[in-house]
Amino acid sequence: MPFLKGRRKLIIAGIIFFVAFSVLSLCLVNPSGQTGFCKKIALEVVSPFQHGVNFVFTAVNDAWARYVFLVGLAEKNRELEEKYMLEVRDRITYRESYFECLRLKKLLGLKKETSYPTVAARVVGRERSSLFKTVIVDKGAADGVAVGLPVIAAAGVVGKVVDVSWTFSTVLLLVDYNSNIDSIIQRTRTQGILHGTGGDECALKYIQRSEKVAAGDVVVTSGLAGVYPKGLFIGTVSSVDRRETQLFLTVRVRPATDMDRLEEVLIVMMKEMTP
Repeated sequence: MPFLKGRRKLIIAGIIFFVAFSVLSLCLVNPSGQTGFCKKIALEVVSPFQHGVNFVFTAVNDAWARYVFLVGLAEKNRELEEKYMLEVRDRITYRESYFECLRLKKLLGLKKETSYPTVAARVVGRERSSLFKTVIVDKGAADGVAVGLPVIAAAGVVGKVVDVSWTFSTVLLLVDYNSNIDSIIQRTRTQGILHGTGGDECALKYIQRSEKVAAGDVVVTSGLAGVYPKGLFIGTVSSVDRRETQLFLTVRVRPATDMDRLEEVLIVMMKEMTP
């Protein structure tokens, strides 16, 4: 129609105005205090979006807070661990110094009791082979050490020097198969040869079956052969086998010195053995 066709824009503008006016009316504050229709729609549309934004923001904020907390906690743990390790190191160093002082004190006492000059030495090497029982000490020819000199510890006899360089020496332990020491049973004065067995004990050989030897008897050096001074403590008898088929007793002796824990020794500078 020509009438409607000429006024189409005006009609459309009127409809839009009416709708806007209606929505505005609904969005006005309700005197009764109830939420208007427009606000209800706005709440329904905006609330999920706002909830999502708040959730993301809260999650990011919590994650950052946890990260900062964990970084600080890790740094604090690292500092505490370093402090703890320093304390452990200091404690170990103190204990090592304390035990070394005790060992050296005993060694000093033995040094004063020995009638011969002595040279203190540290064990710096050990033969791990099952064939030989030897240790290396940090004293040699430059210190006056010579082959054949006896070696003792605070507990008792250790062995003798078998090899010497300028600053080091090899000591054959009394438990080695090649070790033989003239010995005497202190209680009965029975003499024998202490022979190494390669293990933890030694065998006291050539003891007559008629001799009264018992477990617990003390064995000392006899002083014969000019290698060891007389009366040095070797060990104690651990067992005695009196088989009738044997000419001699089978006597086992446990050395007083624990060869596996040997750390410091005294090399006895016997005058007749010094070059």
